[in-house]
Amino acid sequence: MNISSRQLRAFVALVQERHFTRAAQRCHQTQPAFSASIKSLEDVAGVRLFDRTTRRVELTPEGELFNESALRLLNDFDAVMADIQDHVAKRKGRVSVAALPSLAAGWLPTIYARFHAQYPDIELQLHDALLEPCLDLVRQGGADIAVAAEGQDMTGLMAEPLCEDYFYLVCRRDHALAGSSSITLKALKGNSFIQLGKTSSIRRSLAQNSIFSDMSTFLEVDHLASVTGLVVAGLGVSLVPAMTLYQFRHPDIAVIPLSPKNRLKRSLYLIRRREKSLSSAARAFYDVLLEQRGVLTGH
Repeated sequence: MNISSRQLRAFVALVQERHFTRAAQRCHQTQPAFSASIKSLEDVAGVRLFDRTTRRVELTPEGELFNESALRLLNDFDAVMADIQDHVAKRKGRVSVAALPSLAAGWLPTIYARFHAQYPDIELQLHDALLEPCLDLVRQGGADIAVAAEGQDMTGLMAEPLCEDYFYLVCRRDHALAGSSSITLKALKGNSFIQLGKTSSIRRSLAQNSIFSDMSTFLEVDHLASVTGLVVAGLGVSLVPAMTLYQFRHPDIAVIPLSPKNRLKRSLYLIRRREKSLSSAARAFYDVLLEQRGVLTGH
């Protein structure tokens, strides 16, 4: 049956008003148009729903049955539309973000706090994961957005540039390089390096520069906190992006930029599924992240 919500509302109005003229006015229709809508509904139902006299309009037994369902259908429809409108107005919804651990811990919390203050009824989720798990979460629908580098396989994903995250040397304050105002890559040769695992976005970014094939990796770890501890212990030096430097605020660690001609960077992106629309809530969060591009250009 092809019954519209307009016909259902006309039916309910006539049930409640018991008068064609008043019901038509309530539905903002002319009486002929309103009468045609009721007749069309009866034709679709295949039964008379109202008994009409010159003085009264009464429901038939079949009309009584239909009235119960019509009210329920309209209530359900109104509830669905109200729920959609709440989502569009960001009074409801969910945002799920996958982010590299350094970003999830250092950069995103402030953005989450600001977004939550503006949209307190939106549910927020944050998955801190290494690069490939981040991308898989978005690809499989477990996250709306990833804040990460590009992976080796970007099938099904689209990436919008967020910022360039430039690398810095971190070493002990008593290290021979600690007093430098900037460091060339050539000056790093011969140093023992503390490296992150090969699957990390940081390691992949460094591996793109051929000079690192000559570097001696003393230890390889999976977490930046471990890099911090090992550098403090004097076991080596490391190169880390600017957005991870909060991890290296330690009185025994010196942070030194690379020289302008040797600058290395990690490119970060906002990543989402290709040909898949974001929800209103996720779109609002995505736009907030985009607004950060101007702020992050200093990194």
